[in-house]
Amino acid sequence: MASNQLTIVICSLLLLPLVFPSTAAYNETAPTKPIEKKVDVVVEGMVYCQSCKYSGSWSLTGAKPIPSAKVSVICKNSNKQVTFYKAFETDAYGYFYANLAGFKMSNNVLDHPLHGCHAKLVSSPLTNCSLLSNVNYGLYGAPLRFKNKVLRGTHYEAVIYAAGPLAFRPAQCTPESHV
Repeated sequence: MASNQLTIVICSLLLLPLVFPSTAAYNETAPTKPIEKKVDVVVEGMVYCQSCKYSGSWSLTGAKPIPSAKVSVICKNSNKQVTFYKAFETDAYGYFYANLAGFKMSNNVLDHPLHGCHAKLVSSPLTNCSLLSNVNYGLYGAPLRFKNKVLRGTHYEAVIYAAGPLAFRPAQCTPESHV
C-alpha cells in the first residue's frame, strides 16, 4: 500500500508542470531582457537632369537620372535649430537611400521627419547640367512623404520616407525656333 501512495506522489510531481506550466517555466528559466528592435529613419529619392524643353517648369518629362549627384537631408527641431545634416550621393541610376544614422527626436510630434526634415540639392557632377532647379522645392527643401514603406527584419526596422524627385537643369538651353 505504501508503494501505491509513493507512485501517486511521484506521478503527481511529474504531472505538476503539465497542469501548471507557469510554475515549470518559473522554476526552469529566469526572466530575460526583451531584445530591442533597431529602428532606422531613411529618406529616398531620385535626382534628374531636367530637359531643356521643360526648363522653368516642374515637369520631368524627358529628364535623365544623374549618377553621383549630391543631395543633403536637413532636420530641424520645433525651435528651428538644425538637429541633423548630412549629404548623400546618388547611385548609378540617380537614386539615393539616405540612412539618417544618429537622427534623434526630442518631441515625437514636432520633431518628426515629416515635419522637420527636408531634402535639398547640393551638387551635380555633370558640367552641362549643374544649375539648381526648384522642382519639388529642391532649392528650399523638398518635404518628405510617408508612403507606408517599411523594411522589417527580426530585430530591425527601417521607416522610409520619400522626397519628391529633384532636378538640376542645363545651363545652356537653345531656344526653340518657331518658324
